[in-house]
This record gives sequence, structure tokens and C-alpha cells, in this order.
Amino acid sequence: MTATQRHWDDVVEGETLEAIAFPLTVYRLVMAAGANRDFNSIHHNSDVARATGAPDMYANNLLLQGMWERTVRQYIGLAGVIQRLSGFRMRVFNTVGDTVVVRGRVLRKWREQDVGFVEFEMWSENAKGVSVGPGSIVATLPVRAAVVD
Repeated sequence: MTATQRHWDDVVEGETLEAIAFPLTVYRLVMAAGANRDFNSIHHNSDVARATGAPDMYANNLLLQGMWERTVRQYIGLAGVIQRLSGFRMRVFNTVGDTVVVRGRVLRKWREQDVGFVEFEMWSENAKGVSVGPGSIVATLPVRAAVVD
């Protein structure tokens, strides 16, 4: 990831975040299950997932939320802080073999005292359309110091 540091002053309402594609391989699903300790077999075993009515093994919530975080992080840079994620809702399964594309845009920005806030509308898509969201993420970004004459 090559995030440059964005400042609140440079954010433009309506601006689109760069979309990021995440191919869902068996490896990625297994690594995510291990990383977030969600060892439910529906996330890494096709037979078990199908027995529950799912089309195949599928991404869990934490992996999908991490994709949203990664997309926002690329926009806000390392000094930006994600404060809240809301409206996260899986609409369809994101199964092995899918490519999940995370998209977003700046809904609004505002300041509270010396803190710059930005709200993003976020969603994920796969070949079936919108698979997660829409939801929102609120983050704080550094504000440039005012220049005094």
C-alpha cells in the first residue's frame, strides 16, 4: 500500500475513492479465518458451506470489513483514524472465486473544534452486483495549521 497522507483541507465532498479489487481465493479465505479466529468451516470448506445452503465457502464479516478499512486507509493515509463503521450488511454471499470490488465516495466533511471529520459512503460489489452495504465510515484526518500573517 502506498498511501500518501491526505489532509482534511484537501478532501472534496463527492470525491470517489479509488476502487480496490480483492480476489477471493481459498488461500485468502483460510488466512482470514486464521487471522480473525473465525474457524467456522463455512468460511473454508465448500462441502460444509453448501450443506448450510450457501453456494460455496464464503468471506466472513471481518474480512469484508477489513476490505472497507483498506480502501478508506489508502485514501486517508496512516495519520487518518477510522472512528466508526456503520450500515455494514451482507446482501449476497461473496464466495471463493468471486472478486470483491470495494468502492466509496466522500459524503461530507466537517470540523469540530480543531478536528477534521470525513464521512464516506462505502459498498462492495461482486459479479452479482452490490454484495455488502451501502454503509458508512467516519474518519478523522489531520488539519493543516492556519497560516498567520
